[in-house]
Amino acid sequence: MTAPLTPPGRPPHGRHHDEQPEDQQHGSQHQHEQQDEHDHPHDDHWQKQALGSGPAYRTPKDPSPAQELRQAAVVAVLVAVAGVLLGLLWLWLSPRIPLVSNGKAIFLKNSEGEEAIGADGTFVLLALAFGALSAVAVFWFFRRGGIAIVLGLALGGLLGSLLAWRLGLWLGPTEDVVAHAKAVGKGVTFDAGLQLRAKGALLGWSLAAVGVHLGLTAMFGPREPEPSPDWPGHPTVPPSG
Repeated sequence: MTAPLTPPGRPPHGRHHDEQPEDQQHGSQHQHEQQDEHDHPHDDHWQKQALGSGPAYRTPKDPSPAQELRQAAVVAVLVAVAGVLLGLLWLWLSPRIPLVSNGKAIFLKNSEGEEAIGADGTFVLLALAFGALSAVAVFWFFRRGGIAIVLGLALGGLLGSLLAWRLGLWLGPTEDVVAHAKAVGKGVTFDAGLQLRAKGALLGWSLAAVGVHLGLTAMFGPREPEPSPDWPGHPTVPPSG
């Protein structure tokens, strides 16, 4: 007897009825991929940003580069103008250096006094205080500011220190002590001109402002929202229990 022939339309013996030809399997897989892309159109966008290939994340509240430059210019001008107040306070609070003339030479009235270095210390303390206050004010009004704001703050602090220094010298006693001694006469005490011997004090405002602003930004600055972790291929942790 001979074995029965396989009826037409039925798979040969040994092949499972659920198995499909290779070309049909590839076509089905391609359809599933297209369906996934249609259902999750933003997954690839978030995945590219996570890998650093997408554009930088930016919220609608973030200022544009042009706005940041304008804000930095405003900050620099306002902080520099505040140097007028620093100069007036330096002139008012700095200790005076008393001098006296005998008609031939000019001497310190109190040779053991520390007034000579008092002007430098007063300027440094005032500059540090102005730097901290200006940093707080700038952070309060421009909380979402970037590096341009910090640079404007530092530049404004330097310009404000220069303005305060020159204003104090201009409004203080004359620096020509010889002419001043001749004007007041022999044996009369007069004040020496205001001087800033340590020129590094001019950087105190900028350094304090940048340091305080960076600290405030690190503690109270806005945080960028983290992207959703529901990306394709993201490992999920099964619920415990």
